[in-house]
Amino acid sequence: MNAPLDLTERKLSREDVFQGRIVRVHVDTVSLPNGDTAAREVVDHPGGVAVLALDGENRVLAVTQYRYPFGRTTLEIPAGKLDHPGEDPYAAGLRELKEETGAVPGKYESLGRILPSPGCYGETLHLYLARDLQMEEQHLDPDEFLNLERIPFEEMVRRCLCGEIEDAKTVAAVLKAKLLLKL
Repeated sequence: MNAPLDLTERKLSREDVFQGRIVRVHVDTVSLPNGDTAAREVVDHPGGVAVLALDGENRVLAVTQYRYPFGRTTLEIPAGKLDHPGEDPYAAGLRELKEETGAVPGKYESLGRILPSPGCYGETLHLYLARDLQMEEQHLDPDEFLNLERIPFEEMVRRCLCGEIEDAKTVAAVLKAKLLLKL
């Protein structure tokens, strides 16, 4: 049996292409494992959080919002980006949940991390599960418009499995919770 191939790609150069409010885009020239070179287009993102919040009746607090790149609304769990490098994802998840839904959890735990699109998008999403919710007032950002819904957990599972819900963070969090909680 042969030794595994070292798959590491080594950066030779970088060209910064775009610096926006949320993302930065650069193109790196890399050396491949076989010695050839290739270009890698990368979108840097500060990272984000998403929270699967379950109320006392096992309903998911979900939000519907317009997603401009797709030209339509999507059903998702509450989420947001980290506000600055090094921000604690645990605290950011609590902030985003409160802002978007008004919910403050009595129980709050990590569901792990996911890489939404590792081929070109440098974002890590931290997933959390919130339960024993206390409802307070929402505090949406000025450019944030959404509708809050309460959807039975099993309905969310069904929608994820049949492809009706396509948002990666929502699908991952719902299916992880399904397996972990055995709901």
